[in-house]
Amino acid sequence: MSDIPMRDTELQVSGNRLAGIVRSIARHRVLAVSAFLLLFPLIMPYEALAVNILIFGLFALGFNLVFGYMGVLSFGHAAFFGIGSYATGIAIVHLGLSWLPAILLGVAGAGVVAMIMGGMAIRSRGIYFAMVTLALAQCVYYLVYQMSDWTGGEDGLTGVKAGEINLGFFEFNLVDPTAKYYFMYVFVVIAIFLFSRILNSPFGAVLEAIRENENRARACGYNVLLTKWYAFVISGLFCGLAGSLNALHLSVVPIESLHYHLSGQAVMMSLLGGMGTFFGPFVGAMAFLLLEDIITTMTTHWPLFLGTIFMIFVLFFPKGIWGSVLHWMKR
Repeated sequence: MSDIPMRDTELQVSGNRLAGIVRSIARHRVLAVSAFLLLFPLIMPYEALAVNILIFGLFALGFNLVFGYMGVLSFGHAAFFGIGSYATGIAIVHLGLSWLPAILLGVAGAGVVAMIMGGMAIRSRGIYFAMVTLALAQCVYYLVYQMSDWTGGEDGLTGVKAGEINLGFFEFNLVDPTAKYYFMYVFVVIAIFLFSRILNSPFGAVLEAIRENENRARACGYNVLLTKWYAFVISGLFCGLAGSLNALHLSVVPIESLHYHLSGQAVMMSLLGGMGTFFGPFVGAMAFLLLEDIITTMTTHWPLFLGTIFMIFVLFFPKGIWGSVLHWMKR
């Protein structure tokens, strides 16, 4: 019987340690995510997969601002990813710009499209918002498809090569997958830092207030429509950066970069990792792309098995992988 208080004490100490770890990760979340991503290529089967997870983790992070933190479902975020890719590719191939202006042009192009789409969609709510964003994204897809002289049409835009990037104190050869990963890692860390600052600002608090109760947020005096529009534009900027990096990664911009399937993948990654969590999008991207990479080597019917796994996670782990881990550690 004397062992029971001792066990309770040990459990309490262990719980306090876990709680301390959770608080430390939450307090230094940018540093924690950056440190993990710094070592991430070492645990992946090959570097190209690590680059894909890094890029699509950033894409899911931008989508999560609207979906996870504001509580609004969008099926149009492929438009921002694709416009970022195409604008960067066109800047390099047709305008002859270097890599940095091309990336900035890609981010700006995605932001402009997000401003237009957001202005049209924010007055709708629920499933209507999702359908409006899907329709607008398909309009963007059609317009880019028809501009074949600039975009390559069905064949996509080829020849998007940045080659060696000289930063003065260091050179990145984007032919080398490891160098490519750490070149893009710099942009992703900057984006993560800015994302964290946005969430810690009063604007981030208003986003969560809209998610919890939109009518109450409006009654408190917040301009809900304008906040939604700002969030949509900021989300588009992050997704546009992911698209720009993807164009440099592949050296080609396929028309599938604008397809609605990509918007569906963003939803799946956010749900798998944990919507409304800071690190969840990268966990979701890792789970989705790693499962896809493994299952495709086993069978051509990989979407069936991947969909089944996704359904199991949604039914039994509604908080997602990272969200469930955080919930367990807090308990």
